[in-house]
Amino acid sequence: MATIGLLLAVLVTGAGVQDRDGAKPLVERLRDRCPRIALAWADGGYAGRLVSWTAETFAGLRLAVVKRTDKHQFVVLPRRWCVERTLSWIVRRRRCVRDYERRADTHEAMVRWAMITLMTRRLARVRNDDSAPRH
Repeated sequence: MATIGLLLAVLVTGAGVQDRDGAKPLVERLRDRCPRIALAWADGGYAGRLVSWTAETFAGLRLAVVKRTDKHQFVVLPRRWCVERTLSWIVRRRRCVRDYERRADTHEAMVRWAMITLMTRRLARVRNDDSAPRH
């Protein structure tokens, strides 16, 4: 199974909204836009009710929690690096580095714009590589 870290859904909430509470509308948005998704990974903070709610609400969608290790040293966690890598791609765009936007929908648009830029560059690179003469 390949995980290339492209954005499927985004939801920006206010600072006063707990991540666990904001995750429910995000999972709903993900399911509406990508009904064939069968597995989503979540941080350890989302364990518990969110996992059971996802299983009860959306048949065929499993929320797997990636837990941290108890070691006090750097360890690459399975699948967690995919999220961190995608976030680093997003913050390469200046408007996504800080909270410049006053409205959540504007910030969501900036995140989408950052990922659209990344995806179109990848598509252009693949297309140019395919059209190059082969020796």
